[in-house]
Amino acid sequence: MIVAGIGCRRYANAQAIDELLTTALALHGIDESKLALIVTEASKLQEPGLRMVARRRGVELRGVATGDLAGMAERVLTRSDRVLAAKGVPSVAEAAALFSAGPDGRLLAARIANPHATCAIASSGAPLDAGQQSARPGAAASGGASRARGAKERP
Repeated sequence: MIVAGIGCRRYANAQAIDELLTTALALHGIDESKLALIVTEASKLQEPGLRMVARRRGVELRGVATGDLAGMAERVLTRSDRVLAAKGVPSVAEAAALFSAGPDGRLLAARIANPHATCAIASSGAPLDAGQQSARPGAAASGGASRARGAKERP
């Protein structure tokens, strides 16, 4: 399973996110049709740019609780002091990709970035964790999501 972890600034542009994702997949020689899932930190699930990218690609968008991301801290390759201060994890993109790829998941390389977002690609044959939030492509902004373990509902 190929998983793209994405971290982004608030209201990040869908085009900037999509171009970054395309670049990350190409850097690893991965056909875009092989992408199984886009994941991010749970509070970013309602970001319009992320939702649009997932919908356009026909790929599910899932959120991972910050506590679960923190559990991946020792496995990430990149450390951002800004993200660590804001989210309590050294890399949202890498931690989300690793968590969602399962216990045997591995990062293909350190995340890449543009001014709007970061993207990390992970690979695994393991099934997805049932504790993740999910927003199906095309789902209404207020529907289609279930709460992740430890995540608070947002208004």
